[in-house]
Amino acid sequence: MKRTAQAVWSGALKDGKGSISTQSGVLKESPYTFKARFEDDSGKSATNPEELIAAAHASCFTMQLSHFLAEAGHPAAKLTTTAEVTVGPVEGKGNTISKSALTLRGNVPGMSQADFIDHANKAKAGCPVSRALGAIEITLDAKLEA
Repeated sequence: MKRTAQAVWSGALKDGKGSISTQSGVLKESPYTFKARFEDDSGKSATNPEELIAAAHASCFTMQLSHFLAEAGHPAAKLTTTAEVTVGPVEGKGNTISKSALTLRGNVPGMSQADFIDHANKAKAGCPVSRALGAIEITLDAKLEA
């Protein structure tokens, strides 16, 4: 199976602008800019590659975990994952993605915290996006909530 996305860019790096579209149409000519990527701390002006990686990582990890929990006889009532991707300057390399921090909160009836963490760590290691991000640090903060 293959999935596609298209990026279009016009202009120089700092004053140029671009758009991103995805095969599904969920993103259709969504804007992205240098400012949105490196200067807008609010993250509201446009999308950026790191935000898209964070979305991919959070969704992939959560789907993988839901599978492992169901296999263990404890389907989740709800799983909420936030992925925070860090990008910044690295000496000799320019801006580099260095980390994806996963924060997971789950409602999984009948499961202990220890078992939940074991399954979450297995999903962190096994989801395809985590494997693709193998060159960076991936952390996990996982907690069961009612």
